[in-house]
Amino acid sequence: MYFQHSTAIWSEHPDLVAGVILATGITGDAPVGPRIAKFNALAETRLATSSEAEFPEIQAWRRAFSKMGLKPTQYRCASESLLRRFRKERALPSLHPLIDLCNAISLAFAIPVAVFDLSKISKGLEVRHADGGESYLTFSGETEHPDPHEVIFADAAGQAHARRWTNRQSGLSAVHDTTTDVLIVAEALHASAPADVPELTATIAEELTRAWSLTPATALVSRSAPRFEFQPPHLR
Repeated sequence: MYFQHSTAIWSEHPDLVAGVILATGITGDAPVGPRIAKFNALAETRLATSSEAEFPEIQAWRRAFSKMGLKPTQYRCASESLLRRFRKERALPSLHPLIDLCNAISLAFAIPVAVFDLSKISKGLEVRHADGGESYLTFSGETEHPDPHEVIFADAAGQAHARRWTNRQSGLSAVHDTTTDVLIVAEALHASAPADVPELTATIAEELTRAWSLTPATALVSRSAPRFEFQPPHLR
């Protein structure tokens, strides 16, 4: 299997920095509450002095969304949506230990973090422009078709696992209680992303090891090394 960004994405967004984590052996009962509290506290400290819209991480994504022809206050990157909700409610809903943990880390770093159930992905994922024929399953069970040229996470079967790049994930590959193997992707475009994304990637890997006693595989992808390849867990 693989994860990659298309050549066109790298050409249009040369400042992109991305980290990838592969983890096998996830369960739905890991005790992550204290760790979530730690990362939430980091987000609270930062939000106490400025709103998420002022964060350089968020401003960079807003510029990218504008470049893609999207109104950035209508379509927000995932980390901005989480920070906005957290600022208003001082908490996020609990969904699954892994999702709760990754959401908390996303809050602390203000960087979008996507988590995909590998069993729902055909051969791999590529962040690319849609041709308009791909299928996207909403969380309510409806099927949508991304607009042509929209940036999506697409697999080899033409399934879109995220729409508008970091805006909205699909219900198809969402993490559930039965999920065991996941691919986690973090992407950023701001000036300090070359330092922040490796730190975030290492933080997620460390927290996965702490909570699930597993050893995740990690990688940084770049324009010069855009593809992360790995063996499907069931073939190991």
